[in-house]
Amino acid sequence: MNERKIRLGVAGLGRAFTLMLPTLTGDPRVVMAAGADPRAEARGRFERDFGGRGYDSVEAMCASPDIDAVYISTPHQFHRPNAETAARHGKHVLVEKPMALSIADCEAMIEATQRAGVNMVVGHSHSFDRPIARARELIASGAYGGLRMINALQFTDFLYRPRRPEELMTDQGGGVIFNQAPHQVDNVRMLGGGRVKSVRASSGAWDSARPTEGAYAAFLNFESGAFASLAYNGYGHFDTDEFTDWIAESGVRKDAAKYGAARAALSGVSGDGEVALKNSQNFGGARYAPPPAAAPSDTRWHQHFGLLIASCERGDLRPQPNGIMIYSDAERGFDRIEPPRVPRAEVIDELHAAVFAGKKPLHDGAWAMATMEVCFAILRSAREQREISLTHQCGLPAGL
Repeated sequence: MNERKIRLGVAGLGRAFTLMLPTLTGDPRVVMAAGADPRAEARGRFERDFGGRGYDSVEAMCASPDIDAVYISTPHQFHRPNAETAARHGKHVLVEKPMALSIADCEAMIEATQRAGVNMVVGHSHSFDRPIARARELIASGAYGGLRMINALQFTDFLYRPRRPEELMTDQGGGVIFNQAPHQVDNVRMLGGGRVKSVRASSGAWDSARPTEGAYAAFLNFESGAFASLAYNGYGHFDTDEFTDWIAESGVRKDAAKYGAARAALSGVSGDGEVALKNSQNFGGARYAPPPAAAPSDTRWHQHFGLLIASCERGDLRPQPNGIMIYSDAERGFDRIEPPRVPRAEVIDELHAAVFAGKKPLHDGAWAMATMEVCFAILRSAREQREISLTHQCGLPAGL
Protein backbone atom coordinates (compact mmCIF):
# COMPACT_ATOMS: atom_id res chain seq x y z
CA MET A 1 0.00 0.00 0.00
CA ASN A 2 1.42 3.36 -1.05
CA GLU A 3 1.89 5.97 1.66
CA ARG A 4 0.23 9.33 1.33
CA LYS A 5 2.45 12.05 -0.05
CA ILE A 6 3.20 15.35 1.68
CA ARG A 7 2.44 18.22 -0.67
CA LEU A 8 5.27 20.48 0.47
CA GLY A 9 5.60 24.22 0.08
CA VAL A 10 9.12 25.58 0.47
CA ALA A 11 9.59 29.04 1.98
CA GLY A 12 13.02 30.24 0.87
CA LEU A 13 14.97 28.64 -1.98
CA GLY A 14 18.45 29.40 -0.62
CA ARG A 15 21.35 27.47 0.86
CA ALA A 16 19.42 25.47 3.46
CA PHE A 17 16.94 24.36 0.81
CA THR A 18 19.71 23.11 -1.47
CA LEU A 19 21.24 21.10 1.38
CA MET A 20 17.88 19.40 1.95
CA LEU A 21 17.27 18.71 -1.74
CA PRO A 22 18.70 15.16 -1.71
CA THR A 23 16.14 14.35 0.99
CA LEU A 24 13.20 16.22 -0.52
CA THR A 25 13.72 14.85 -4.04
CA GLY A 26 14.82 11.36 -3.00
CA ASP A 27 11.95 10.55 -0.64
CA PRO A 28 8.85 9.30 -2.49
CA ARG A 29 6.65 10.59 0.33
CA VAL A 30 7.33 14.21 -0.68
CA VAL A 31 5.85 16.19 -3.57
CA MET A 32 7.49 19.55 -4.24
CA ALA A 33 4.21 21.38 -4.69
CA ALA A 34 5.25 25.02 -4.28
CA GLY A 35 8.21 27.30 -3.63
CA ALA A 36 8.33 30.90 -2.45
CA ASP A 37 11.30 33.21 -2.98
CA PRO A 38 11.76 36.87 -3.94
CA ARG A 39 14.24 35.85 -6.68
CA ALA A 40 12.51 35.24 -10.01
CA GLU A 41 15.36 33.01 -11.19
CA ALA A 42 14.88 30.70 -8.21
CA ARG A 43 11.11 30.49 -8.72
CA GLY A 44 11.62 29.77 -12.40
CA ARG A 45 14.06 26.95 -11.77
CA PHE A 46 11.78 25.48 -9.09
CA GLU A 47 8.91 25.32 -11.57
CA ARG A 48 11.11 23.79 -14.27
CA ASP A 49 12.80 21.23 -12.02
CA PHE A 50 9.85 20.10 -9.92
CA GLY A 51 6.67 21.17 -11.69
CA GLY A 52 5.47 23.00 -8.58
CA ARG A 53 4.19 26.55 -8.52
CA GLY A 54 6.45 29.47 -7.69
CA TYR A 55 5.30 32.32 -5.43
CA ASP A 56 6.92 35.67 -4.72
CA SER A 57 5.65 35.70 -1.11
CA VAL A 58 5.34 33.18 1.69
CA GLU A 59 1.88 34.52 2.55
CA ALA A 60 0.55 33.77 -0.94
CA MET A 61 2.03 30.29 -0.93
CA CYS A 62 0.63 29.43 2.49
CA ALA A 63 -2.85 30.45 1.31
CA SER A 64 -2.78 27.75 -1.35
CA PRO A 65 -5.12 24.79 -0.72
CA ASP A 66 -2.66 22.57 -2.60
CA ILE A 67 -0.04 22.16 0.14
CA ASP A 68 -0.10 20.22 3.42
CA ALA A 69 3.06 21.53 5.07
CA VAL A 70 5.56 24.35 4.74
CA TYR A 71 9.32 23.90 4.96
CA ILE A 72 10.71 27.20 6.29
CA SER A 73 14.26 27.75 5.08
CA THR A 74 14.21 31.53 4.94
CA PRO A 75 16.81 33.67 6.80
CA HIS A 76 16.61 33.19 10.55
CA GLN A 77 14.85 36.47 11.35
CA PHE A 78 11.85 35.33 9.28
CA HIS A 79 11.31 31.96 10.97
CA ARG A 80 8.80 33.25 13.49
CA PRO A 81 6.58 35.26 11.09
CA ASN A 82 6.75 32.52 8.45
CA ALA A 83 5.77 29.83 10.98
CA GLU A 84 2.91 31.97 12.26
CA THR A 85 1.70 32.52 8.69
CA ALA A 86 1.82 28.82 7.85
CA ALA A 87 -0.04 27.92 11.06
CA ARG A 88 -2.68 30.57 10.46
CA HIS A 89 -3.41 28.92 7.11
CA GLY A 90 -3.62 25.47 8.71
CA LYS A 91 -0.31 24.14 7.38
CA HIS A 92 2.03 21.90 9.32
CA VAL A 93 5.51 23.34 9.77
CA LEU A 94 9.04 22.06 9.19
CA VAL A 95 11.36 24.88 10.19
CA GLU A 96 15.13 25.05 9.79
CA LYS A 97 17.53 25.47 12.68
CA PRO A 98 18.02 27.78 14.46
CA MET A 99 14.37 27.72 15.44
CA ALA A 100 14.35 31.47 16.19
CA LEU A 101 16.50 34.26 17.59
CA SER A 102 14.92 34.55 21.06
CA ILE A 103 12.99 32.50 23.60
CA ALA A 104 10.01 34.83 23.06
CA ASP A 105 10.00 34.04 19.34
CA CYS A 106 10.24 30.30 20.04
CA GLU A 107 7.30 30.52 22.45
CA ALA A 108 5.26 32.47 19.91
CA MET A 109 5.86 29.80 17.24
CA ILE A 110 4.82 27.04 19.62
CA GLU A 111 1.69 28.94 20.64
CA ALA A 112 0.74 29.66 17.01
CA THR A 113 0.99 26.03 15.92
CA GLN A 114 -0.83 24.76 19.00
CA ARG A 115 -3.64 27.28 18.50
CA ALA A 116 -4.00 26.23 14.87
CA GLY A 117 -3.92 22.51 15.70
CA VAL A 118 -0.93 21.79 13.45
CA ASN A 119 2.38 20.13 14.24
CA MET A 120 5.83 21.70 14.02
CA VAL A 121 9.06 19.78 13.37
CA VAL A 122 12.31 21.69 13.87
CA GLY A 123 15.31 20.55 11.86
CA HIS A 124 17.25 19.40 10.07
CA SER A 125 19.63 19.14 12.99
CA HIS A 126 22.13 16.31 13.08
CA SER A 127 20.33 14.69 16.00
CA PHE A 128 18.07 13.23 13.27
CA ASP A 129 21.09 11.25 11.99
CA ARG A 130 20.78 7.49 12.41
CA PRO A 131 24.20 7.05 14.11
CA ILE A 132 23.15 9.49 16.85
CA ALA A 133 19.86 7.63 17.31
CA ARG A 134 21.73 4.31 17.48
CA ALA A 135 24.17 5.69 20.05
CA ARG A 136 21.19 6.79 22.11
CA GLU A 137 19.74 3.27 21.90
CA LEU A 138 23.02 1.78 23.13
CA ILE A 139 23.17 4.23 26.04
CA ALA A 140 19.56 3.56 26.98
CA SER A 141 20.16 -0.21 26.92
CA GLY A 142 22.37 0.11 30.00
CA ALA A 143 24.87 -2.35 28.52
CA TYR A 144 27.75 0.06 29.12
CA GLY A 145 26.58 1.55 32.40
CA GLY A 146 25.35 5.07 32.93
CA LEU A 147 26.33 7.95 30.67
CA ARG A 148 28.86 10.17 32.39
CA MET A 149 30.52 12.46 29.80
CA ILE A 150 30.24 13.61 26.17
CA ASN A 151 32.97 15.30 24.13
CA ALA A 152 32.05 16.91 20.79
CA LEU A 153 34.47 18.58 18.36
CA GLN A 154 33.92 20.14 14.94
CA PHE A 155 36.35 22.14 12.75
CA THR A 156 35.11 23.52 9.38
CA ASP A 157 35.46 26.44 6.96
CA PHE A 158 32.01 27.79 7.88
CA LEU A 159 33.02 31.43 8.31
CA TYR A 160 34.53 31.68 4.83
CA ARG A 161 31.56 30.57 2.79
CA PRO A 162 29.89 33.50 0.95
CA ARG A 163 27.66 35.47 3.34
CA ARG A 164 25.09 38.25 3.31
CA PRO A 165 25.98 41.12 5.69
CA GLU A 166 23.53 40.01 8.39
CA GLU A 167 25.10 36.53 8.42
CA LEU A 168 28.19 38.18 9.90
CA MET A 169 26.22 40.08 12.55
CA THR A 170 25.51 38.15 15.73
CA ASP A 171 22.44 40.19 16.69
CA GLN A 172 20.90 39.28 13.33
CA GLY A 173 21.50 35.56 13.84
CA GLY A 174 24.94 35.41 12.27
CA GLY A 175 27.99 33.46 13.37
CA VAL A 176 28.61 29.88 14.37
CA ILE A 177 26.68 29.92 17.65
CA PHE A 178 23.35 30.55 15.92
CA ASN A 179 24.14 28.55 12.79
CA GLN A 180 26.22 25.59 13.94
CA ALA A 181 25.82 25.19 17.69
CA PRO A 182 22.20 23.95 17.33
CA HIS A 183 23.53 20.82 15.59
CA GLN A 184 26.09 20.10 18.27
CA VAL A 185 23.82 21.00 21.18
CA ASP A 186 20.99 18.86 19.77
CA ASN A 187 23.36 15.89 19.49
CA VAL A 188 24.61 16.06 23.06
CA ARG A 189 21.11 16.75 24.44
CA MET A 190 19.80 13.72 22.55
CA LEU A 191 22.49 11.50 24.05
CA GLY A 192 22.41 13.15 27.48
CA GLY A 193 18.64 12.92 27.99
CA GLY A 194 17.76 16.48 27.09
CA ARG A 195 17.82 18.41 30.34
CA VAL A 196 20.83 20.71 30.59
CA LYS A 197 21.22 22.37 33.98
CA SER A 198 23.85 25.03 33.27
CA VAL A 199 26.28 26.33 30.66
CA ARG A 200 29.72 27.91 30.89
CA ALA A 201 31.31 29.06 27.63
CA SER A 202 33.85 31.20 25.80
CA SER A 203 33.77 32.30 22.17
CA GLY A 204 36.17 33.71 19.61
CA ALA A 205 35.84 36.37 16.89
CA TRP A 206 39.34 36.46 15.43
CA ASP A 207 38.90 38.00 11.98
CA SER A 208 37.92 41.68 11.84
CA ALA A 209 36.66 41.19 8.29
CA ARG A 210 34.18 38.58 9.56
CA PRO A 211 33.06 40.31 12.80
CA THR A 212 31.03 37.56 14.44
CA GLU A 213 31.75 34.43 16.45
CA GLY A 214 33.77 31.94 14.45
CA ALA A 215 34.52 29.61 17.35
CA TYR A 216 33.26 28.61 20.77
CA ALA A 217 33.92 26.16 23.57
CA ALA A 218 31.19 25.26 26.06
CA PHE A 219 30.81 23.10 29.13
CA LEU A 220 27.31 21.73 29.83
CA ASN A 221 26.08 20.18 33.07
CA PHE A 222 23.05 17.88 32.78
CA GLU A 223 20.45 17.41 35.49
CA SER A 224 21.37 13.71 35.45
CA GLY A 225 24.89 14.51 36.64
CA ALA A 226 26.48 13.85 33.25
CA PHE A 227 28.46 16.64 31.59
CA ALA A 228 29.57 17.58 28.08
CA SER A 229 32.28 19.65 26.44
CA LEU A 230 31.59 21.17 23.04
CA ALA A 231 34.06 22.92 20.75
CA TYR A 232 33.55 24.39 17.28
CA ASN A 233 35.97 26.24 15.02
CA GLY A 234 34.83 27.60 11.65
CA TYR A 235 38.03 29.38 10.60
CA GLY A 236 38.91 27.00 7.80
CA HIS A 237 42.22 25.47 8.89
CA PHE A 238 41.97 21.99 10.46
CA ASP A 239 39.04 19.89 9.22
CA THR A 240 37.52 17.25 11.51
CA ASP A 241 36.40 15.27 8.44
CA GLU A 242 39.94 13.92 8.62
CA PHE A 243 38.65 11.86 11.56
CA THR A 244 35.92 10.26 9.40
CA ASP A 245 38.15 9.14 6.51
CA TRP A 246 37.13 12.29 4.61
CA ILE A 247 33.43 11.53 4.64
CA ALA A 248 31.94 15.03 4.70
CA GLU A 249 29.13 16.27 6.93
CA SER A 250 26.76 15.52 4.02
CA GLY A 251 27.69 11.81 4.07
CA VAL A 252 29.56 12.02 0.73
CA ARG A 253 33.32 11.63 0.37
CA LYS A 254 35.21 14.92 -0.06
CA ASP A 255 38.47 15.71 -1.82
CA ALA A 256 41.02 16.40 0.90
CA ALA A 257 43.31 17.98 -1.70
CA LYS A 258 40.99 20.99 -1.96
CA TYR A 259 42.42 22.48 1.21
CA GLY A 260 41.63 26.17 1.66
CA ALA A 261 39.13 26.30 -1.19
CA ALA A 262 36.59 28.40 0.72
CA ARG A 263 39.12 31.09 1.64
CA ALA A 264 40.53 31.11 -1.89
CA ALA A 265 37.07 31.61 -3.43
CA LEU A 266 36.55 34.73 -1.27
CA SER A 267 39.95 36.22 -2.07
CA GLY A 268 39.46 39.74 -3.41
CA VAL A 269 35.68 39.60 -2.91
CA SER A 270 33.90 41.88 -0.46
CA GLY A 271 30.67 43.79 0.17
CA ASP A 272 28.16 43.59 -2.67
CA GLY A 273 30.50 41.26 -4.53
CA GLU A 274 30.19 38.65 -1.79
CA VAL A 275 26.40 38.91 -1.81
CA ALA A 276 26.41 38.53 -5.59
CA LEU A 277 28.68 35.49 -5.30
CA LYS A 278 26.35 33.90 -2.75
CA ASN A 279 23.28 34.59 -4.89
CA SER A 280 24.99 33.15 -7.97
CA GLN A 281 25.65 29.90 -6.07
CA ASN A 282 22.15 29.65 -4.61
CA PHE A 283 19.34 27.69 -6.24
CA GLY A 284 18.53 29.27 -9.62
CA GLY A 285 21.77 31.27 -9.74
CA ALA A 286 24.20 31.19 -12.65
CA ARG A 287 26.78 29.20 -10.67
CA TYR A 288 24.36 26.94 -8.79
CA ALA A 289 25.53 23.34 -8.52
CA PRO A 290 23.28 20.67 -6.97
CA PRO A 291 24.56 18.97 -3.81
CA PRO A 292 27.13 16.29 -4.68
CA ALA A 293 25.91 12.76 -5.19
CA ALA A 294 27.91 9.72 -4.20
CA ALA A 295 30.25 8.60 -6.96
CA PRO A 296 29.37 5.26 -8.64
CA SER A 297 32.33 3.64 -6.93
CA ASP A 298 31.48 5.14 -3.55
CA THR A 299 28.66 5.04 -1.03
CA ARG A 300 26.59 7.82 0.45
CA TRP A 301 26.86 7.31 4.19
CA HIS A 302 24.93 8.89 7.02
CA GLN A 303 25.47 12.54 7.75
CA HIS A 304 27.45 13.59 10.82
CA PHE A 305 28.74 16.58 12.76
CA GLY A 306 32.37 15.93 13.51
CA LEU A 307 33.93 13.93 16.32
CA LEU A 308 31.67 12.88 19.20
CA ILE A 309 32.51 10.44 22.01
CA ALA A 310 29.98 9.44 24.65
CA SER A 311 31.64 8.02 27.75
CA CYS A 312 29.67 5.57 29.86
CA GLU A 313 30.81 3.80 33.02
CA ARG A 314 31.91 0.70 31.12
CA GLY A 315 32.66 1.95 27.64
CA ASP A 316 32.99 4.78 25.13
CA LEU A 317 30.73 5.13 22.08
CA ARG A 318 31.84 7.00 18.96
CA PRO A 319 29.18 7.58 16.25
CA GLN A 320 30.58 7.59 12.71
CA PRO A 321 28.94 7.93 9.26
CA ASN A 322 28.73 4.12 8.90
CA GLY A 323 28.15 2.94 12.46
CA ILE A 324 29.23 3.13 16.09
CA MET A 325 32.72 2.37 17.37
CA ILE A 326 32.34 0.72 20.79
CA TYR A 327 35.25 0.68 23.22
CA SER A 328 34.11 -1.53 26.11
CA ASP A 329 35.96 -2.97 29.10
CA ALA A 330 36.95 -6.12 27.25
CA GLU A 331 37.22 -5.25 23.56
CA ARG A 332 36.91 -2.75 20.74
CA GLY A 333 33.98 -3.43 18.44
CA PHE A 334 31.95 -1.87 15.64
CA ASP A 335 28.15 -1.71 15.29
CA ARG A 336 27.67 -1.21 11.55
CA ILE A 337 24.74 0.80 10.20
CA GLU A 338 23.64 0.26 6.61
CA PRO A 339 23.87 3.24 4.24
CA PRO A 340 20.71 5.34 4.02
CA ARG A 341 18.29 4.79 1.15
CA VAL A 342 17.52 8.51 1.26
CA PRO A 343 19.81 10.89 3.16
CA ARG A 344 18.18 12.20 6.32
CA ALA A 345 14.91 10.38 5.65
CA GLU A 346 14.36 10.54 9.42
CA VAL A 347 13.27 14.17 8.98
CA ILE A 348 10.52 13.07 6.61
CA ASP A 349 9.61 10.21 8.96
CA GLU A 350 8.75 12.72 11.69
CA LEU A 351 7.03 15.16 9.35
CA HIS A 352 4.96 12.46 7.63
CA ALA A 353 3.80 11.01 10.96
CA ALA A 354 2.93 14.50 12.20
CA VAL A 355 0.95 15.43 9.08
CA PHE A 356 -0.97 12.21 8.48
CA ALA A 357 -1.05 10.44 11.86
CA GLY A 358 -1.11 13.46 14.17
CA LYS A 359 1.93 12.05 15.98
CA LYS A 360 3.81 14.43 18.24
CA PRO A 361 7.31 14.92 16.76
CA LEU A 362 10.41 14.17 18.78
CA HIS A 363 12.00 17.36 17.41
CA ASP A 364 9.04 19.57 18.29
CA GLY A 365 8.96 23.20 19.35
CA ALA A 366 9.64 22.49 23.02
CA TRP A 367 12.68 20.37 22.18
CA ALA A 368 14.08 22.98 19.78
CA MET A 369 13.44 25.85 22.21
CA ALA A 370 15.45 23.96 24.84
CA THR A 371 18.30 23.59 22.35
CA MET A 372 18.15 27.30 21.52
CA GLU A 373 18.18 28.15 25.22
CA VAL A 374 21.55 26.40 25.44
CA CYS A 375 22.81 28.35 22.40
CA PHE A 376 21.61 31.65 23.89
CA ALA A 377 23.38 30.68 27.12
CA ILE A 378 26.63 30.03 25.22
CA LEU A 379 26.46 33.58 23.85
CA ARG A 380 25.57 35.08 27.20
CA SER A 381 28.13 33.11 29.17
CA ALA A 382 30.89 34.06 26.73
CA ARG A 383 29.98 37.74 27.03
CA GLU A 384 29.48 37.81 30.80
CA GLN A 385 32.14 35.23 31.63
CA ARG A 386 29.97 33.33 34.09
CA GLU A 387 27.89 30.18 34.36
CA ILE A 388 24.29 30.45 33.12
CA SER A 389 21.44 28.41 34.63
CA LEU A 390 18.66 27.19 32.34
CA THR A 391 14.89 27.16 32.84
CA HIS A 392 13.28 25.97 29.57
CA GLN A 393 14.69 22.45 29.27
CA CYS A 394 12.77 19.29 28.43
CA GLY A 395 13.61 15.61 28.43
CA LEU A 396 13.20 12.82 25.91
CA PRO A 397 9.90 10.93 25.63
CA ALA A 398 9.64 7.78 27.71
CA GLY A 399 11.30 4.84 26.02
CA LEU A 400 14.06 6.82 24.32
